[in-house]
Amino acid sequence: MAQAGTLPATENNNNTMQNYRKTIGALAAASALVAGNASAEVEYEIHAGYTSEYIFRGLNLGTDLAEVGVDMATEYNGFGLSAGVWYASFHNGGAGANTLTETDVYGEVSKDLGFATAAIGYIYYFNFGAGSFGDAGETYFSLAQTYFGVDFALTYFWDVSGADNDGYTELAASKGFELSPCVTLNTGATLGYLWEQGEFAHLTTRVAIDYAFTETAKVSPFLAYSLSLSDDGVNNGEENEFVGGTMLSVSF
Repeated sequence: MAQAGTLPATENNNNTMQNYRKTIGALAAASALVAGNASAEVEYEIHAGYTSEYIFRGLNLGTDLAEVGVDMATEYNGFGLSAGVWYASFHNGGAGANTLTETDVYGEVSKDLGFATAAIGYIYYFNFGAGSFGDAGETYFSLAQTYFGVDFALTYFWDVSGADNDGYTELAASKGFELSPCVTLNTGATLGYLWEQGEFAHLTTRVAIDYAFTETAKVSPFLAYSLSLSDDGVNNGEENEFVGGTMLSVSF
């Protein structure tokens, strides 16, 4: 992940910022497509959106995040296969703010084991712009299951591009409430943990309204709140962040 501005002094935080952006974003959308795909056909989703702040694992990477991406998913011999590309442009937020860009390329293989759905994936981050971090690669492993109507996912991210191979873990929970045939209230929370530092990183909650204005297209305005749980002063010196934005997605 690219950033300019004041960062935590710890090397672990600098590396983990390079890793995962889309816990409940493009990868989640691709996984959802796999779950709903009963045939061997390939399904696609195109999405674009805007967020007031770029929050990554409890860290504020910048402002005015504009993003666009495409995901595809299919099933082969009982395995879910998904891949995608995500592009973003944002400002670093500092004095004489720069415009930074980021392009992520990712893929995943998943398998329903009965007690849970296991997945392994890889993400590569291309970061551009003055003040950005270098490119980075990351492998992740996850287990997902639904309990009492709530979707849970536990994911471990392993930085395979850095010398110290820092690790980061997220526990995510989400639940949707159908308000009408075309409106759904989606809620979610994510708890992050830094393995090398032995401490929790953040707790982020999110509320979105999905309005399906056609059978294949929807618009999703959302609000999110990120609470810092780290003792190292993450979020560019700010403990908490409140952000808002909207996402437009089309599947076919």
